[in-house]
Amino acid sequence: MYPGDLALPILQKTFVFTSYWLSPPPGEKTNTWLGKREFLRSQGFGFLILYRGRDSGELKNEVAARRNGTQDASNAAAAAKREGFASGAIIFLDIEEGGRLPANYHTYLRVWSEELTRAGYHPGVYCSGIPVKEAPDVAITTADDIRNQAASRDITLWAYNVFCPPSPGCTFPPKSSGIGYAAVWQFAQSPRPKEFTAHRPANYAPDGNCYAPRDAAHKWFLDVNTATSPDPSGGAK
Repeated sequence: MYPGDLALPILQKTFVFTSYWLSPPPGEKTNTWLGKREFLRSQGFGFLILYRGRDSGELKNEVAARRNGTQDASNAAAAAKREGFASGAIIFLDIEEGGRLPANYHTYLRVWSEELTRAGYHPGVYCSGIPVKEAPDVAITTADDIRNQAASRDITLWAYNVFCPPSPGCTFPPKSSGIGYAAVWQFAQSPRPKEFTAHRPANYAPDGNCYAPRDAAHKWFLDVNTATSPDPSGGAK
């Protein structure tokens, strides 16, 4: 949810970029970010542009995967243009599932990537960097699974791994390099995922959320990221 115009002067003292949804975020029916791009840009923020991806249950076969990939890429590109994001900006498809993705999901991702590129934007993916065991001696992350696909080599990766360590918890700035091949690393989430953060609970507020250092009133709980660029999507151009 958009934190509100009054939050920006406080958040800007700690952060240089913000997420920006082109679709309703997961669990939401409306999108409160729409129309805020130019104001955020005028305040000096860079962008992580997001579009909600499908659940694997919606991709029951290759036909559905291709149809949804085409539709989502078209909708994402159209929304990006309406919001004023120039060609070449990276749009990250939000994937909430962890571990190895089904074959139909890779088809969906490939078609989405191809269609988004045709529309003039660069494909990115927000996905899990937390290892999931497939066997006693075999583990896979969603980020690795996507990276290992030949058709996905040109996709920019934004990986989340809030497991402590390597995550330092709700700390500014992070002290670890995180996931080396990812352009963006999400290292803290609100509310605190207790199963992953048992070693860093003190870094989170007593209510389990992560707040900006200067947010004394604790008005805006956050998911926190670090990146190789102050404008990871190139959305401020």
